[in-house]
Amino acid sequence: MNIEVLLFAGLAERIGSSRLVISLEPASVTAGHIKTQLAADYPEAAAAIQSSFVAINQEFASPETPINEGDEVAVIPPVSGGDGLGGHPVYTSRDGWHIITENPLSQDDITAKVITPNHGAALVFVGTTREMTAGQRTVHLEYEAYVPMALSKLSEIGKDIADRWPGTLCAIAHRTGKVDIAEASVIIAVSAPHRDMCYEASRYAIEALKHKVPIWKKEIWEDGSEWKGSQLGPWNPTLPPQT
Repeated sequence: MNIEVLLFAGLAERIGSSRLVISLEPASVTAGHIKTQLAADYPEAAAAIQSSFVAINQEFASPETPINEGDEVAVIPPVSGGDGLGGHPVYTSRDGWHIITENPLSQDDITAKVITPNHGAALVFVGTTREMTAGQRTVHLEYEAYVPMALSKLSEIGKDIADRWPGTLCAIAHRTGKVDIAEASVIIAVSAPHRDMCYEASRYAIEALKHKVPIWKKEIWEDGSEWKGSQLGPWNPTLPPQT
């Protein structure tokens, strides 16, 4: 079976392509076999492949998950959300609460999605590009996203928040492409009947985004660059984020 595999961020750079076609015997095609074959074909990227997860049809998969002909397969390196609307496309989730775009983000537009007469509290988190990190000067950031899966995962975060804190609303917008110093890369707006729920849900939203949404950040410095991955220790997006 020939399987097209999507690659992203630093992993795509190391392998030298964002799309590959690999051949495996039909009886042995699982998510785990995809990683094993890629590591054998690209030993220089084996460490990055080992720390990555396979997504099948935009859902993270265990190594034993089978792959069928026609499935959309992607290898997802550790993600990095924000630490964080003009001429570019604006991609919106099916529920309408979340967007991904290369355009500058509007805090007012995102906040307006969650404001309701029945809520007494609203919080807005804005992640911006900082210039200095550990004594190193950042020139700008570059973000890349696996857009359809990222929107799906943002919607999951919104549903998780509604389940954990009933009545709470959450809207998230994230930039892709070049983001300059002091510009917003992510905006998270949350509203709730009471402020304690609002604080907790807002914190959960950014940590969950960093943990499982396939958006990657590349720091561009005066003398080099580096893709940033998960900062939460061993990465397993199939488990709940640590908050």
